[in-house]
Amino acid sequence: MTHVQALRCRECGREYDVAPIFTCEWCFGPLEVAYDYDAIRASISREKIAAGPLSIWRYSDLLPVDRNPAVDLGAGFTPLVRADRLAAELGLGEVWIKNDTTNPTNSFKDRVTAVALSKALEFGFKVAACASTGNLANAVAAHAAHAGLRSFVFVPANLEQGKIVTTAVYGGNVVAIDGNYDDVNRLCAELSGTYPWAFVNVNIRTFYAEGSKTLAYETAEQLGWEAPDHVVVPVASGSLLTKIRKGFDELYKVGLLDDEPHVRVSGAQALGCSPVAAAWLGESDTIKPVKPATIAKSLAIGNPADGYFALDAVRNSTGGFAAVTDDEIVDAIRLLARTEGIFAETAGGVTVATLAKLAAQGVIRKDERVVVYITGHGLKTLDAVVGQVGPTTTISPTIDAFHAAFDPEDLLA
Repeated sequence: MTHVQALRCRECGREYDVAPIFTCEWCFGPLEVAYDYDAIRASISREKIAAGPLSIWRYSDLLPVDRNPAVDLGAGFTPLVRADRLAAELGLGEVWIKNDTTNPTNSFKDRVTAVALSKALEFGFKVAACASTGNLANAVAAHAAHAGLRSFVFVPANLEQGKIVTTAVYGGNVVAIDGNYDDVNRLCAELSGTYPWAFVNVNIRTFYAEGSKTLAYETAEQLGWEAPDHVVVPVASGSLLTKIRKGFDELYKVGLLDDEPHVRVSGAQALGCSPVAAAWLGESDTIKPVKPATIAKSLAIGNPADGYFALDAVRNSTGGFAAVTDDEIVDAIRLLARTEGIFAETAGGVTVATLAKLAAQGVIRKDERVVVYITGHGLKTLDAVVGQVGPTTTISPTIDAFHAAFDPEDLLA
C-alpha cells in the first residue's frame, strides 16, 4: 500500500505504523489514515474508476486496504435520485437523494464494514466484532459470514426486533446488553483489550471509518464529477459527516475534481439524542453526553466519539444543524415515501426532517444543489410507522362496494 503513509493523530499530529490501533498513546486523540496523495494522483483517473467494479472498490486507490483479498458483497454505487417532487414540497430547487437503502444489508454500514473486515483479514484476525445500534450488526454478521470469520455483535436489548432478526439470521453470535449504545460500546472497548478480535468500531475503527468517504466519491462521480453545494448528513457518532466532507476534499487533492469543492455540510439529529445539535444551537464548543430517548435508535449515541469533529466541520463549511422530534421524523419518512417512492428508516426521517427545517429557516437555499444522505431502509424500523399507515379502506369483494368507497368520477379524473 504505497499510497498509505501512516496513522496520524487528529489532535497532536503524531504518526504511527499501520496497525490495529485507534488512539494516540501521547494525547489519546483519535488516529486516522494518512495518505500519499501525490502517489494516488499519479495512479488514479476517472477512466480507471469507470472501468472498475460497481461497488466501493472502484475507489480502491483511495481506501486503506489492498484490493485482494477484499470482503465484497457489492456494497456501494447506490442510486443518486433527483428528488424534484420533494424539492417542490419544501420550496427548494435541486435536491438529490443518495439512496443507501439498496446496499446488501440495506444500510450504509455495508461500506464501512467491507473496508474494516478487508483490513481485519490483512491483519490476520479470525473473529469480527462490533458494538451496534442495529445496522452495523447486520453488516458485520453478513460480511463475516461471507468472509468465513466468526462474529460477535453486541447490541442494546431494546433494539428493533427486525434488526435483531436480520443479524441473527447470518449465524453469528448476537449478544443483547441491558443498557444503551454507550453502555454496549464501553463493554466492547474492554473486550477489545481482552480478546484478539477485530472490533470494527474499536481497534479497527481507524480503517472502518474510511469507508464512509465512498459516499462522497459516488456523489461527485454521479453528478458528472462535480461536488454539490450542500449536503445533509445524519449524525450518530459524527464520523459519517466528517468523512463525507473529507471525501470531497480528497477528490480535489488527487485531481478528480476540476474545481476546489466548497460543500456546505449540515448535520441532522433526533431531539431525543442531540448532543451535537445542542452544542451548535447553544453556540458552544462543549458536547454534553445525553441519555438517548428517541425512535431513531440507529442515531442514539449519547456520547458521540466524533461529535466535536462533526461540529467543527459544520461550522467551517457554514452549514447548519437541527434536532427534530419523533413526530417530525415519522412525518418525514412518509413525506419521502409519498413524493419519491423511497422508504427510509428513522435515521432517514431525521435527515429529511432536518432538510425541511433548515430549508424553512433559510439555511438551505433554493439556489443550491443539495444532496441528502438516506442511510437505511424503512423495513428495518417498521415499528415507527405501524399505526400511522394502513389500508385506505376495507370492502367486500364486489364492484358496488368499490364504487361505494370511491367516487367513479374521481377515478376517471
